[in-house]
Amino acid sequence: MAVVAAVAGSWLAPYDPAAQDLALGATGSSAAHWLGTDDLGRDVLSRMLVGAWSALSWPVLVTLGTTALSTTLGLLSGYRRGWVDALMMRTVDLAIAMPGMLMLIVIVGVLGGGYAWAVLAMAVLFTPGDIRVVRSLTLAQRELAYAEAARTLGLSSRRIMFRHLLPNLAPTVVANALLSFVAALVSLAGLSFLGVGLPAGTPDWGLMVEENRKLLDLNPWASIAPAALLTVVACAATLLGDRAFETMSRGEPR
Repeated sequence: MAVVAAVAGSWLAPYDPAAQDLALGATGSSAAHWLGTDDLGRDVLSRMLVGAWSALSWPVLVTLGTTALSTTLGLLSGYRRGWVDALMMRTVDLAIAMPGMLMLIVIVGVLGGGYAWAVLAMAVLFTPGDIRVVRSLTLAQRELAYAEAARTLGLSSRRIMFRHLLPNLAPTVVANALLSFVAALVSLAGLSFLGVGLPAGTPDWGLMVEENRKLLDLNPWASIAPAALLTVVACAATLLGDRAFETMSRGEPR
């Protein structure tokens, strides 16, 4: 349902998410406004439907960037070994030792805010942990018979890594990608809650939680509903990652 809202939210929304009715103000749920309105009289349900695109699309971009970087660098580190592996692991150790969320806030603040910088910084900051996972699996896979046979046939390292090793790492890569999506979803919502990133008034779940938290007495749904959606989507993505790992792991090395 969240994906449907992200794709077709602007068509499903019963009202214009930016339309204000100052005379109405903040009201509770009613037949006209199922989740009530905020302090500017804007329909909460419409803002949630339209805000699904912002809440989900940016984490997807972070996930794609993190997965591409971590898979490529992890394969390279685990397969090449030697000085490449040593340099990669020391860099990863340094990156993991740094406070990720604090660095993200500093980077976005220094560069003037905006989700574009946040997404780029997050894709890099989320990569080190996944590099370690992919590297450890690559170290194990490269010693198996099928990898030895590929080297004996004289196949290039690039072909062995991406044509033979990568398909056998796919279950873990997919599971890690979904966990990266959850981390990005929560982190970007946290940035919005702190007022870093999207401008005020933008339909976004994290921003709605922050803007409407003062309305808990008048319309609790204005803040609780987007927070609940963030929780549900995060739990669903985690469970989907577990199921994908179990399903894709049923098979022999290729």
